[in-house]
Amino acid sequence: MIHIKPYLRLAGLEPLVIRPETNFVNVGERTNVTGSKKFARLIKENKYEEALSVARQQVESGAQVIDVNMDDALLEGVKAMTTYLNLLQSEPDIARIPVMIDSSKFEIIEAGLKCVQGKCIVNSISMKEGEAKFIEQAHICKAYGAAVIIMAFDEVGQADTKDRKVEICERAYKILVEQVGFEPQDIIFDPNIFAVATGIEEHNNYAVDFIEATRIIKQKMPLAKVSGGVSNVSFSFRGNEAVREAIHAVFLYHAIKAGMDMGIVNAGQLVVYDEIDPVLRNLCEDVILNKNNDNNQATEALIQYADNLKASGENAGQSSEEANKLKLAWRNETVEKRLAHSLINGITDFIEEDTEEARQKYSAPLEVIEGPLMAGMNQVGDLFGAGKMFLPQVVKSARVMKKSVAVLTPYIEAEKEILLTPPLMRQWGSVFLIVRVASMKSMAYWLCSLMPVATAKILGSKIISWGGKIQLLG
Repeated sequence: MIHIKPYLRLAGLEPLVIRPETNFVNVGERTNVTGSKKFARLIKENKYEEALSVARQQVESGAQVIDVNMDDALLEGVKAMTTYLNLLQSEPDIARIPVMIDSSKFEIIEAGLKCVQGKCIVNSISMKEGEAKFIEQAHICKAYGAAVIIMAFDEVGQADTKDRKVEICERAYKILVEQVGFEPQDIIFDPNIFAVATGIEEHNNYAVDFIEATRIIKQKMPLAKVSGGVSNVSFSFRGNEAVREAIHAVFLYHAIKAGMDMGIVNAGQLVVYDEIDPVLRNLCEDVILNKNNDNNQATEALIQYADNLKASGENAGQSSEEANKLKLAWRNETVEKRLAHSLINGITDFIEEDTEEARQKYSAPLEVIEGPLMAGMNQVGDLFGAGKMFLPQVVKSARVMKKSVAVLTPYIEAEKEILLTPPLMRQWGSVFLIVRVASMKSMAYWLCSLMPVATAKILGSKIISWGGKIQLLG
C-alpha cells in the first residue's frame, strides 16, 4: 500500500511540495496593488497585459509562489482579480508556480478561486467576524481544494502578543481539523508581523513575539505552516531600502530558525545575511530581538544610522564619485575574492573581466572552474544551508556562474581533444550536473552551473542526471 506523506502540496502548472527539508519558500509580493506603485498604476490604467511583466520578473527572481492582491478603493476588486488571474494563467512561464489569492474581501478571494488551476493558497480568512463566518469561508476554500492562511485575528482583534497569537492559532486549528475536515498540512498560520523601531516602546517586542509564537505553533501543530508579510517589520524605515533590506534579512534569519516556512517578500531584493555591514547588522539584531533597548536605545541607534545613511553622499559633502569608490572597495581584492563576491551577491557587472583575469592567471580554464568558481559556489551552498541566503539569491548566483562559464567555454572547447579522453571524462563527467533543488520543486530543472556534488547536497538537491559536456539552462 502506498503511503502519501503529509506534506503541503501546491501546484501551478508544476507541483511545489513543501517537505521538512525544504528551505524557506519565497512568495513574490510585487503583484499587489498595495505594495507596488508600478503594479497599482498598470492595473488602474487597465494595462493588465503589461502588468504581467511584474509577475514574470518575480518568477525570474526566484519567487516560488506569487501573491496577487487587488484591494484598492478605486478598483472593482472582483473584476480586477478575475481579469488578471485569467491572463496570468495563460502565460506558462508564470502559471507554472502556485498563486496566492490575497484579499481582505472574501468575494474577491472566491472570484480568484474560480480562475486558478492547480492548488493555490488563500490569503486569508480569520475569526474576526466570528466562528460561523470562519467555518463557512473555510468550507468554500476546501471545496476549491485550496490551502488556506489563517490570520491571527478573532472577535477581540488582531493578536499582538505571543500568547494571543498562539491562542488564536490553536483555536482556529481545532475548528478547521475537527469541524471543517481540513488536512493539518493545508493550514498556514500568519501570526501577524508588525513594525518594530516605531519609537513606541509597546512595539519593541513585536518581532520577538512573532518569532516565539512561531516556535510554539510549530511545536504544537507540527504539520501546519507559518507565513507572514515580511516587509511589515521594517515599515518604520520606508524610503530607506538599505536599512529595510537588512532588517528583513536579520528577521528572516531568526524567524526561519524558529520554524517560519514561507513569507511574502520582494524576491529580487533579498540581501545575504553575512554580507550586511556588521555595524548595521548588529543594530538590526538589537532591534529585532529587542536587546539593549531599554528606553528605546537600540531603536534610536538604528534610526540614527538610517538618518546618517540617508544623508550620506553629495548632501553630506561626499561626492557621488567618492561614494561609488566606497561601494566598489571589493574590487581591490584578489581575483579569487572578487569572483566569490560576485557569486555570493549575484553581481554580473564585472564577472567577464574577472573570469578572463583568472583564466590568464591559471594554467588551464578548467582550473578556474575547479578553483575560485567552485570555492565561491561552495560558499553559496554553505550560506543557503545555514539559512543566511535564500532561493532568489541562489538563482542570481547560478546566473553569474553561467556567465563566467560562458567566458571559459571557448577555451575549454579548444582543449576538447584532451578533455574527451576517457579518464578525464570520468573525472569531470560528474561535475556537470543537472539538479533539481528540493525547495523549488515547482520550478524547472536548473543546472547549478558546474556545482560540485557536495554543494548540491548542501542545497538539498537531488541529482537526476548528468553528462560529459557543459549544458547551461535558465
